[in-house]
Amino acid sequence: MVRPPVPGWSHLKSSGLSLLAKQIWGTLHSHLLRPARWCSQVPCAQRRRNDALHPIWKGPASVPGGTRQSPINIHWRDSVYDPQLKPLGVSYNAEACLYVWNTGYLFQVEFDDSTEGSGISGGPLENHYRLKQFHFHWGAVNEWGSEHMVDDHAYPAELHLVHWNTVKYQNYTDAVMGADGLAVVGVFLKLGARHEALQELVAVLPDIKHKDARAALGPFQPSCLLPACQDYWTYPGSLTTPPLSESVTWIIHKKPIEVAQDQLAAFRSLLFSVPGEEEKTMVNNYRPLQPLMNRKVRSSFQATHKGARL
Repeated sequence: MVRPPVPGWSHLKSSGLSLLAKQIWGTLHSHLLRPARWCSQVPCAQRRRNDALHPIWKGPASVPGGTRQSPINIHWRDSVYDPQLKPLGVSYNAEACLYVWNTGYLFQVEFDDSTEGSGISGGPLENHYRLKQFHFHWGAVNEWGSEHMVDDHAYPAELHLVHWNTVKYQNYTDAVMGADGLAVVGVFLKLGARHEALQELVAVLPDIKHKDARAALGPFQPSCLLPACQDYWTYPGSLTTPPLSESVTWIIHKKPIEVAQDQLAAFRSLLFSVPGEEEKTMVNNYRPLQPLMNRKVRSSFQATHKGARL
């Protein structure tokens, strides 16, 4: 996606601003160009009216107070190459897939996490993390939708595969609130060729159009939604929905996967509402960018060029 120019940017570039000033401008730039959407905090300059606040952001757990919140704007040039980061080990059990459902904020695919054998290890992780669920975030149009951004570039959608640390914790609930409790693999979706594996999910979306609806699914192999390229960024962060707990090791794939326009349209055909309520189209279900603060974003690859127009 090519974002429109902001007046005054050429002047700023030529004025010899410090790196910090440029980073601040980049954050402001992205916020100015991303649309108003459900907001994670009160007050929020991106929310025009209180009635625009999605119900998940109305509880006390929706107001973060930490120092490692997610999502973030990943700056390709400023990420630090770590040669110790090896490829992520992925082993998923397709038979563990249970069902897909409409949470009222997104659609989510649930997995049986009662036994070992379906999860990830290696990469930046010290323990094995078991797959609990995966879900997507997306926008109303193709110019935005992903939660994370790369050099101020947003994708139409983003996949999150959520795993929990089975070595340190007895169950997912405890892991959510604990140190090193979760590992979330993020994959960007971009407009392109039809994704045949994704189509299996798309085909059942009409059955879960309304909030709380669910449909059987499975077996389904989630590794088919991962890009062939194993390069990634990693950083310490948080959940992007309440309780926003800072227990997440994020692993963001560098390369996106391609999906067709009609597949993205199927995402946008879902509703936030239950039957009988005023219909509210399920779009722009992503959280605003959060400040990086003192965190470091590491990469498993060496940057060979500026920017990430992949």
